[in-house]
Amino acid sequence: MTKKHKVSDIARQRGTSVDDVLAHLKRAGIEVTDGHVTVDEEEIEKAYAAPAAAPRRSRGTPAGGRKRRVVIDAAASRRGGGPTGGPRNRRDRRGGRGEREEAPVAAPVPGQVAKVPSGASVKDVSQLIGVSTSELIKALMGYGEMVTITQSLSDEAIGILADDFGRTVEMVHAADEEALLEEEQKDAPEDLKPRAPVITVMGHVDHGKTSLLDAIRETEVAAGEAGGITQHIGAYQVVHGGKPVTFIDTPGHEAFTAMRARGAKVTDIAAIVVAADDGVMPQTVEAIDHAKAAGVPMVIVVNKIDKPDANIEKIKQQLTEYEIVPEEWGGDTVFVEASAKKRIGLDNFLDMLLLVAELGDLKANPDAAAGGYIIESKIDIGRGVVATMLINRGTIHVGDGVVAGEASGRVRAMHDFRGETLSAAGPSTPVEIIGFDDVPNAGEYCRVVKNEKVARAMANKRANRLRAEALAKQSTLTLDEVFARIAEGEVLDLNLVIKADVQGSLEALADALTQIRHAEVKVKIIHSGVGAITESDVMLAAASQAIVIGFNVRPNTSAQALAETEGVDIRTYRVIYKVTEDVRAALVGMLKPEVVEQVLGAAEVRQVFKASRLGAIAGCMVTSGAITRSANIRVVRDGVVTHDGKMASLKRFQEDAREVQEGFECGILLDGFNDLKEGDVLEAYETREVARDG
Repeated sequence: MTKKHKVSDIARQRGTSVDDVLAHLKRAGIEVTDGHVTVDEEEIEKAYAAPAAAPRRSRGTPAGGRKRRVVIDAAASRRGGGPTGGPRNRRDRRGGRGEREEAPVAAPVPGQVAKVPSGASVKDVSQLIGVSTSELIKALMGYGEMVTITQSLSDEAIGILADDFGRTVEMVHAADEEALLEEEQKDAPEDLKPRAPVITVMGHVDHGKTSLLDAIRETEVAAGEAGGITQHIGAYQVVHGGKPVTFIDTPGHEAFTAMRARGAKVTDIAAIVVAADDGVMPQTVEAIDHAKAAGVPMVIVVNKIDKPDANIEKIKQQLTEYEIVPEEWGGDTVFVEASAKKRIGLDNFLDMLLLVAELGDLKANPDAAAGGYIIESKIDIGRGVVATMLINRGTIHVGDGVVAGEASGRVRAMHDFRGETLSAAGPSTPVEIIGFDDVPNAGEYCRVVKNEKVARAMANKRANRLRAEALAKQSTLTLDEVFARIAEGEVLDLNLVIKADVQGSLEALADALTQIRHAEVKVKIIHSGVGAITESDVMLAAASQAIVIGFNVRPNTSAQALAETEGVDIRTYRVIYKVTEDVRAALVGMLKPEVVEQVLGAAEVRQVFKASRLGAIAGCMVTSGAITRSANIRVVRDGVVTHDGKMASLKRFQEDAREVQEGFECGILLDGFNDLKEGDVLEAYETREVARDG
């Protein structure tokens, strides 16, 4: 028995209007009066598969190829027409030749380029390039591929078919359509007003990039970074000389290439930080290349000039090799000398940024419909999906409908980088938005639409389009790919399921892993997502023989137990280059002794006691295993690791304890960490080196 759906639900799923669905049903001979009527899935599929009725013509229309098409379409409408006989007549003809008849396709204009959406089905390609579906399917069978009329085709397959039938096609991807929408947003010159410059700070790891931003913002965030790397992109704004300046902080390690490239995409000026005592490094060159590719002006910041072995002239000489010539040497690149630690040259740095910004004549229309880029996104327990957006046009208000790729919603709350509540925000302002129904991808273009309903329809349409593209990418169709498999022999896949705490880190991790190449093994990411490692992730890994990699997240208790039962390997990391090192080592077989982590026990924080001299003492109940005094302790909050360190003391009542077993209460004081909350899980673990098998 086929399922029934309301017409309104069908319209929402297809990202279209109720009237459009009703029109398709009417053309198929199915009379439906409004959006509350339920219709069989089978009838809906037939309604959308049926060819559109030809436009009505006057009796005096000249005869020709078009006339035959009108006659056939008219006959089809008569077969399905009538409120009483339409559906019954169609069912009576099942199995007959009538249902296999295919509407003729219009021949393409010679020399015309057909624009084909990526992920198009055989039927869609047939209509766009003017070749019957039977001919297309026959051609695909010649390549050893059995496909159906509704199956999505890969870009390579469409290209091969176009060549075979002498057609010229241009593939249109969902990302290309988004870019066209952005380009269409043109404003009249009189509507433009000056806006704050957006500065992207780039540079090699440990060259003082984040410390420089800290010095400017007079905050200290670098101390909490794992491995000396800024793990998430942040957007901040400062005011200098009465003028606002917006900064985007990108991670400095090469593994975060994707995040850094995204930062250059939305920036006006790239500030390249180079340590005076270290010189130009590979990541410095990489940052320069990104800035050049983005076509944005650069300001070189020579940091750490207070160091005894600082050599500024050497850095200038090194940069000339990359066509970066300082102004005093006759070039056009601004060089600034600074010291984040000693607070030297910061005012001059900001002055130079504003000077370069003035030359760029940066303007935007604050009265237009708002739009901007998602800089970062994550799921926050209690607040839901939280996205950081940098507005580049218009003014966004609380209550506006927003859509960013497959995510949509309504702005329920908005905050600036200090956490203060905002009701509206204009161009070049970084804001934190709460109200999306799903986590938008970092780097996605976000725009304000009429209302939440329109936003949801647009997001559903984009999701369907991306789903079709994904299905097309899964199909292997080209001869080149077949020959490559034959030549290489059986290529093994290293399947991975990756989870991370925020979207930006997830994208960077996926990008770093897919760059790994090996002759005999191919890295394949079968699933990725934001949040804690769940039972669903473990089950997928078990079914696919995959390894689960968690970045800054932990498996919940049930997922850990299921992994042990299913024999699924879960590996957790806090620094991305450790992930790529392990995967590379596994691929080439050069496995160093593995540092094995053994979880000894877990305790749940039931109550937090504040002691003026000691700090926060966690009153805990040991829920599994045992907590030992010498063990390492990590604090897990809602599946995300918030701290990893040592224990300062372990007490049972008033006495010091070396070990507390499961089912007993204890008091735990952590070394250098007091931000404990009720419900936190304290995991005790120890590490040891074990020789790997190979």
